[in-house]
Amino acid sequence: MNTISEFIDKHFRHFNAATVKDAANGYVKHLADNGAMMVTLAGAMSTAELGLSLAQMIREDKVQAITCTGANLEEDVFNLVAHDHYERIPNYRELTPAQETALRKRGMNRVTDTCIPEDTAIRKIEHHVLKLWKEADQANIRLFPHEFMYKLLKSGVLESEYQIDVNDSWLMAAAQKNLPIIVPGWEDSTLGNIFVSHVIAGDLSSCQIVRGGTEYMIELVKWYQEVSKTQSVGFFQIGGGIAGDFPICVVPLIHQDLQIKCPYWGYFCQISDSTTSYGSYSGAVPNEKITWGKLEEHTPRFVIESDATIVAPLIFAYVLERSSKHDVAHAAKVKVTSV
Repeated sequence: MNTISEFIDKHFRHFNAATVKDAANGYVKHLADNGAMMVTLAGAMSTAELGLSLAQMIREDKVQAITCTGANLEEDVFNLVAHDHYERIPNYRELTPAQETALRKRGMNRVTDTCIPEDTAIRKIEHHVLKLWKEADQANIRLFPHEFMYKLLKSGVLESEYQIDVNDSWLMAAAQKNLPIIVPGWEDSTLGNIFVSHVIAGDLSSCQIVRGGTEYMIELVKWYQEVSKTQSVGFFQIGGGIAGDFPICVVPLIHQDLQIKCPYWGYFCQISDSTTSYGSYSGAVPNEKITWGKLEEHTPRFVIESDATIVAPLIFAYVLERSSKHDVAHAAKVKVTSV
């Protein structure tokens, strides 16, 4: 066994392991059948450095769109410029409130076992993004959150400050491809909070500079209608919450609210450790999505009840090994509008 895919095929035979293999095979088949794939990122996948595998997926056209939280959008850039200043705390479960306070006083914002430095990550990026916000404000231009980040990365102003291999930044890979990105609820993020503070302080004229969620949905409707004309669109969901719930609703919106025909999502996989419970979206089984008009009865669907930081890189490695560029070259040729 010389490859990860060979290892998975041999050893992943039952329970969650079997679902990992089935979902990975389904992903490969979906792309080989001229499918497009949306990947959604919840949680703190950027701080977990998912870019190590996701960036390559983007570069090799295994991902055609991304929906992510505002935190995942910004934290990939934080890691890009401040990785050497991050601190890992393996015993985070044992920290006392006093120790947590000590971290706060040092400006170390903890995400599970990893601390994001306030000064070298957050405030450094704030300085650059504020300049872009002010330029847009003065020019009376409105942009989406990801468009500001694309402008920041493409400007080259951060190049001298990179502390990781730029090839490990999924957002840079997306920017180079001009990949469509949807960021619902961006205001629930560090930069979203910072943006509001500058509006209140009078540094910016209004909140209208940054385009919001309902406008993102309009662009997502346009994207889905265009791509689904020629491709089945799959949905690979990492975690739950708004990153998953927002974009998957585009299909019932088109069907039920616009009353326009369109294909259902053609593949569905969710990696989540959320348990099925009363009213839970993140823990809801895929069958429930059939009743809401998101999936069809025969849509390939998988739920992997595990840690996404373990499972997602394995599936991405499997897909990269098993689906050649030839299999999905036609997917790259489909003209899509960046949103």
